[in-house]
Amino acid sequence: MNNLVDLDAAPALATPTRARRTRILPVIIFAAFALVPLALLLGPQSYVLAVVTRIMILALGAMSLDLLIGYGAMISFGHAAFVGLGAYSVAILASHGITDGFVQLAVALATSLIFALFTGAISLRTKGVYFIMITLAFGQMLFFLTTSLAAYGGDDGLTLAARSTFFSLKFMKNDLAMYYVTFGTLLGAYLLLRAIVASRFGRVLRGIRENPVRMEAIGFAPYRYQLTAYVIAGLIAGGSGFLLANQTEFVSPAYTAWQRSGELIFVLVLGGLGSLHGAILGAAAFTLLADILSHYTENWAMIFGPILILVVLFVRGGINGLFGGKP
Repeated sequence: MNNLVDLDAAPALATPTRARRTRILPVIIFAAFALVPLALLLGPQSYVLAVVTRIMILALGAMSLDLLIGYGAMISFGHAAFVGLGAYSVAILASHGITDGFVQLAVALATSLIFALFTGAISLRTKGVYFIMITLAFGQMLFFLTTSLAAYGGDDGLTLAARSTFFSLKFMKNDLAMYYVTFGTLLGAYLLLRAIVASRFGRVLRGIRENPVRMEAIGFAPYRYQLTAYVIAGLIAGGSGFLLANQTEFVSPAYTAWQRSGELIFVLVLGGLGSLHGAILGAAAFTLLADILSHYTENWAMIFGPILILVVLFVRGGINGLFGGKP
């Protein structure tokens, strides 16, 4: 009898333990990001700050895509288009002498909003592989548009005339300031997306992912919820493009290419779909592996294929699953 009680209690004890891990892990991640500059006071600060800033920008774009794939089952192969729109908004305005960050960010978000509404309204009328292909087509249309912008570098890309300024202050030129602006943006986006996922909207979105026909039968309109999620994801990705342009001080049509969208999906699978902080873990693993492997071979990207296969086969839930997160 005692054995039966113990067996029944085991799942109940396991669930709170997993819930605690799920709550604690994001705190550890953001605490680590906040303390990185302090840990580098005696070391090569500029290089490490640049790498970790890249990680956070990639994580921001991946988190936005996680809202679509992880919670809405909308696999988009054109998500990098929003990153490119945000980046080109900064670079094009800067080339015309407009360096005010508020103006640049407003334009980046406005163009991302318009593009998301237009492409989402069309793409979401399709399902499955058709949705994947039409988002890929829209992304490639933007890619070829950016390559044709001869006045703004065309294939060669465009060097940023100056980083964004806020209230006429050029503090973003400082790598440490750029780091903490990115950190604050990532933290804010994480909290926003976490609130969205936990809200009634998020529960409906997950319900649509599981059974759209049943959700429609009980009175919810899947199309409206999916389009709203698509727009939110596009806006956050556009914000990541704004930060990317400032961090690299360069924009290129490659930012909008389907390969960049594939990298974002790779990051999600590596870190763990449907966990938000899994996107951050995946971004860190992807960036660090790429940085290390690129020192040994130019064909480092070929190594990622087997790694992804191994993760899918043997690590349920990606890196997040290794820490006891949702598989």
